[in-house]
Amino acid sequence: MSQWNQVQQLEIKFLEQVDQFYDDNFPMEIRHLLAQWIENQDWEAASNNETMATILLQNLLIQLDEQLGRVSKEKNLLLIHNLKRIRKVLQGKFHGNPMHVAVVISNCLREERRILAAANMPVQGPLEKSLQSSSVSERQRNVEHKVAAIKNSVQEALSKMTQIVNETDLLMNSMLVEELQDWKRRQQIACIGGPLHNGLDQLQNCFTLLAESLFQLRRQLEKLEEQSTKMTYEGDPIPLQRAHLLERVTFLIYNLFKNSFVVERQPCMPTHPQRPMVLKTLIQFTVKLRLLIKLPELNYQVKVKASIDKNASTLSNRRFVLCGTHVKAMSIEESSNGSLSVEFRHLQPKEMKSSAGNKGNEGCHMVTEELHSITFETQICLYGLTIDLETCSLPVVMISNVSQLPNAWASIIWYNVSTSDSQNLIFFNNPPSATLSQLLEVMSWQFSSYVGRGLNSDQLNMLAEKLTVQSSYNDGHLTWAKFCKEHLPGKSFTFWTWLEAILDLIKKHILPLWIDGYIMGFVSKEKERLLLKDKMPGTFLLRFSESHLGGITFTWVDHSENGEVRFHSVEPYNKGRLSALPFADILRDYKVIMAENIPENPLKYLYPDIPKDKAFGKHYSSQPCEVSRPTEKGDKGYVPSVFIPISTIRSDSTEPHSPSDLLPMSPSVYAVLRENLSPTTIETAMKSPYSAE
Repeated sequence: MSQWNQVQQLEIKFLEQVDQFYDDNFPMEIRHLLAQWIENQDWEAASNNETMATILLQNLLIQLDEQLGRVSKEKNLLLIHNLKRIRKVLQGKFHGNPMHVAVVISNCLREERRILAAANMPVQGPLEKSLQSSSVSERQRNVEHKVAAIKNSVQEALSKMTQIVNETDLLMNSMLVEELQDWKRRQQIACIGGPLHNGLDQLQNCFTLLAESLFQLRRQLEKLEEQSTKMTYEGDPIPLQRAHLLERVTFLIYNLFKNSFVVERQPCMPTHPQRPMVLKTLIQFTVKLRLLIKLPELNYQVKVKASIDKNASTLSNRRFVLCGTHVKAMSIEESSNGSLSVEFRHLQPKEMKSSAGNKGNEGCHMVTEELHSITFETQICLYGLTIDLETCSLPVVMISNVSQLPNAWASIIWYNVSTSDSQNLIFFNNPPSATLSQLLEVMSWQFSSYVGRGLNSDQLNMLAEKLTVQSSYNDGHLTWAKFCKEHLPGKSFTFWTWLEAILDLIKKHILPLWIDGYIMGFVSKEKERLLLKDKMPGTFLLRFSESHLGGITFTWVDHSENGEVRFHSVEPYNKGRLSALPFADILRDYKVIMAENIPENPLKYLYPDIPKDKAFGKHYSSQPCEVSRPTEKGDKGYVPSVFIPISTIRSDSTEPHSPSDLLPMSPSVYAVLRENLSPTTIETAMKSPYSAE
């Protein structure tokens, strides 16, 4: 006969004890429906074995589902309702803590056996009955009940700890680490001009709270060890489970610290803040480290050491050392949130001279394709634990001359747009291609971050056509060689060299005009004519030269006497010519000498129809040049002079022409020349040694 059947045959006073016990611990309906199955399982062993307990809980729910199916066929509505409610309660109460249900059922079975044993005791005689009143029996039952409850509570403390460790492990290895990796990827993108990244403060809060919780859990487990040395009993779960739990908690602490050591700000020369990860030998750079676990005990106690190419195998035989202060202590910043961080500001890379006989494969790769890594090491000593930490910067490129900066920056762009791997130092041994749509987005970032205004879709289309000779670029790919190593068709320079020269021109000479959006810039000659042909005479636009590095030109439209549309373009202005006069002043004062010997400014409207002075007036840096008769000498005995940009144009010509250079000439001299010389003579006279190609 099953144990449950024996229980059901007890006298009413014993059944009341059973009823009271099940009312507080486990649903009696489940005990009744699954009586034989429950008694056939080893719940005592499962209470100390999480895997076994998990399997038993799953099987319990399966057995309950089978009973639900049977009852549903019998259409017992009340029992169906109760079983569904009980199943929901069981799943909510014991999910994630299967050992607890094993403890509860094990105690229920043990209590049943105790009650059965009490019921089967011999009948007491008069003397024995007089020694044991009903009040004593009731008190004994209460004591036994309380003792059993205390034992259950002790085991539930261990079960709860196991649940906390499991949840922490899941949180760290899925959500938290994934979020950290996402932050690192956002940092890569931000380094090459992408949107500003944030979220490190939130990660710090999560890392710190987890560390505090794990250390507290570790202290509790240590206290349990002290308790078990003073008192233990047969079947005590503490000695069996504590060591394993402590090992898991310690491992989680180590793992949490290792992930918390990050490079908050990548290496960057202060002289080139928009070109991080490109470092010049013997020039100082800055880099900032952060520990996402902010504990006051670590303030000024954690020393970080910086080194270069510590564990790396690079493409280069060049070897470097770091000069300057390469060991510093981390401290908590005094800010609203604060962070445990350290910033190196005086590090300098220095190339080590290699022996003549150890050249290896030197020269197989360009210097600007050699990637190096800066490593940071530290050691945490906290609460009896010693944890070694190490992290690395993103790959950096070492240059010895500033002329190598553009190509080095191209390497940094290509690496960080093509991979999220933070330590592939042989990347350029076989660089992957990049999607053209991604690359064009990065090109727009270069303009927004470096010169304050990104590129629109029309400008990006022109770049796509230049790279691929096609207008659709969404599904295209581009190789590293096509981007930075192969010359453009018919040109002596690469695409990146051409683009970098334009960025340099904008930054140094025409930045305000670019930021205002008045420079169309990237437009082909064919598209230029389509845009201008139906516009008012004198409408012009500004575009970057496709044949000259770092050149900008303007083209205007007019009509011949017979109504024919004509386009006129000037020779591109480069940085040498723009150093003499601001570009806005050139546009204001530009003149052409027509056949009638009358100088005229042909530039009236900036495309599509903006009056020139309205567009550029605020950028004029001097008064307009007025042609007049000779004036008196200045205070210092010099005749005032101005730069006057002048070109000649034949009335019957529709071809683009070249302007003269900007020549210093007084207005009175120019007036005399205009009255006494033909336009051809003036043009010849202006070809002076001052002109520049």
